[in-house]
Amino acid sequence: MFNQIIEFIRKIGAASLEIIQEMGRMFLFLWDVVRSIVTPPFRWTNLLKQIHFIGIRSLFVIALTAIFAGMVLALQGYYTLSRFGSEALLGPAVALSIIRELGPVLSGLMVTGRAGSALTAELGIMRIREQGDALDVMGIPPLKYLVTPRVEAGLLIMPLLTVIFDVIGILGGYLVAVRLLGMSGGTYFGGIESAVEMRDIVTGLIKSVSFGLIVTWVCTYKGYYTRRGAEGVSQSTTSAVVMSSVLILVCDYFITSIML
Repeated sequence: MFNQIIEFIRKIGAASLEIIQEMGRMFLFLWDVVRSIVTPPFRWTNLLKQIHFIGIRSLFVIALTAIFAGMVLALQGYYTLSRFGSEALLGPAVALSIIRELGPVLSGLMVTGRAGSALTAELGIMRIREQGDALDVMGIPPLKYLVTPRVEAGLLIMPLLTVIFDVIGILGGYLVAVRLLGMSGGTYFGGIESAVEMRDIVTGLIKSVSFGLIVTWVCTYKGYYTRRGAEGVSQSTTSAVVMSSVLILVCDYFITSIML
């Protein structure tokens, strides 16, 4: 019995040390990426390609998610507020929910599922084919060439995607509130104008930048250090998507608690 307890404690300790070591490697990786961002040469062509891949090709899924999120939010909010005779507050409720929470969070999750997984798989395949080692032999830093443009693109494009999500989501709420439920359009948009402050917009943008960093950081790290062939690529991709999604939600809570 005593030996079993010792073995259980040993396993917990080994798992804890492994988690701490992995966290250390991830933060050292992030530090190297940050240094490479401000260090020339700057590869603008690679950056533009990643902006197109992460941002432009994610527009459809962002727009589709936004309009239905706004429509559902307006529909549920109307029937909740109507119980208290507060239908006029539907516009502010939809706008604040989307701008402060749903816009950045859902945009981050959608980009994780569409682009983040692809980034991990792409870098993982490059790793198992030793393309990074080939770049190193040619005198090209693989981290600077493969990872930095992806992280820069995530930082630049996520706020833009979030703004697009916010606008389309509010318009989706307008379609339901005004066109379907018969609410006055002036009341809907007038309430938004009076309720939404610059602080709310800044909070959403801070979250979007943070989520863009999280998605590209985690996904590129998992792909850059992929091991064990095709099985390793699949494991890294799954791990990257799960970890990015969880970190987005955790980070969302802490930013919300600080910005209130």
